[in-house]
Amino acid sequence: VLELLRGVQRGSEDRKTSLGRLRWALQNKETQQKFVRLDGSVRTLIGLFTSSLADVQMEAGRCLHVLSHSSDPAVAEACLPVTSYLLTYLSGHSVEFTELCLYTLGNLVVESEAVRKQLLPQGIIPVLASCIQSPHEAVLEGLGYVLSQLLQAKEAPTEIVPLVLDSVLPQHMLRLVCSGLKAGVGAAVEFAWCLHYIICSHTDNAALLSLGALPALTSLLLDLASEIPQDAPEGLELLVCPVLRCLGNLLAEETECNAQLQDERLLIALFLILQSFLQQHPFIVQECLWLLNNLTADKPFFCSALLSLDLLPALLQLLPCSQMATVLVLTVLCNIAAKGPACCQQLHQQSALPLLLPTLALPDPTAVGQCLELLHLLFLHWPQAAADFVRQGGHRALVQHQSTPELQERARALLDMVGQHLGASTFS
Repeated sequence: VLELLRGVQRGSEDRKTSLGRLRWALQNKETQQKFVRLDGSVRTLIGLFTSSLADVQMEAGRCLHVLSHSSDPAVAEACLPVTSYLLTYLSGHSVEFTELCLYTLGNLVVESEAVRKQLLPQGIIPVLASCIQSPHEAVLEGLGYVLSQLLQAKEAPTEIVPLVLDSVLPQHMLRLVCSGLKAGVGAAVEFAWCLHYIICSHTDNAALLSLGALPALTSLLLDLASEIPQDAPEGLELLVCPVLRCLGNLLAEETECNAQLQDERLLIALFLILQSFLQQHPFIVQECLWLLNNLTADKPFFCSALLSLDLLPALLQLLPCSQMATVLVLTVLCNIAAKGPACCQQLHQQSALPLLLPTLALPDPTAVGQCLELLHLLFLHWPQAAADFVRQGGHRALVQHQSTPELQERARALLDMVGQHLGASTFS
């Protein structure tokens, strides 16, 4: 390590080669730790990074980038003196060099709170706000990476998100996410996750809503759904996922979203996405169902639309997809059943009961508990369902659950309901 450092310091014409060897050596964790402990090592590297020779500057930057990958906070903190230069060089003319500086910053931000605390007063947010207007996809994707790392920091809700919301960043993020199909998907994915982290910080979602986030993201989801069956670009599911989360979490957080969002095309888009990604990307299923749950919870419009568009059979088919999907499908069905007799009648007529019986035999108490809640609503609002349930042998499954501590109370209550509807007292 010392010999490599001397080779870099000697200032010979071979300096670029020495830096290349150093970069290769620094990929080793122990070498990184030894290097930063050597007196003057990082200072020498920063001196070369600020050199007027572009090729030396780039090679030194690559060495710093390798160091930034270290998971050792001591290595990240040894790089603290370089942060001001990294920020300065973001306004440079070389796309490759700007991209290198962005990813180095992003990596340092992940590993060190000290780096984050130094970058904020150095003006990282205004610098990023200036960079986000770059026409280069590579720069935008790197910028999205830095910003997403900052927004995931534990201090983000109090120290970082307010600064971001006070800048021009949110409106540009929204623009870049929504142009993801026309421009690069990579940058759109990064900024969609940035929006997700802002929404989840519970800082000021009203600021995003005032920028038109809800109609913009809804329109994007409709566009994404229309693209999927045709010639969808590679990695489209990576954009669909955070967009679904942004919409779902905005609906969960903000009550005024209900009035803004009454478009039944959103349901059709959701089911198109579900069917398209079910086989290859099953993780998208629970993301869609989470949004569907938030659309139907306390919202009669979407409950009625789901039934009138005849989407119930497609929803019921998702019951056996996964443990999480089962619980979410049952939750959506509960949202619908809670709307009263007309909805419960339709659930009954669409043969929901035969599909619910296997759910009662599942080993997952959360899914069974949600199924019991749905049966309670069905029997309450549509007594004919209780009679059918008994004819299909459902009461035997309820009897079994009387011995499960977390389920026994609800199982007994349902048995009583069934008994009342049929004029009998109990089942055994």
